[in-house]
Amino acid sequence: MIRVNLDVVMAKKHIGAKELAERIDLTPANLSILKNNRAKAIRFTTLEALCRELDCQPGDILEYVPEEEG
Repeated sequence: MIRVNLDVVMAKKHIGAKELAERIDLTPANLSILKNNRAKAIRFTTLEALCRELDCQPGDILEYVPEEEG
């Protein structure tokens, strides 16, 4: 699975959800979906905007975690 570490990066950069949502022209609700790891997909334009505003790389936000075999 892909884990979204947006909340971690936001905390490191000291930026709140409302401010970030405004900067990247995303609704607070959609940013919340990303932050809480409930997104099914992300547009490259959104990922690019996040990286630009947070001064980070896509790998700082997205992480591959192998699913546990049951």
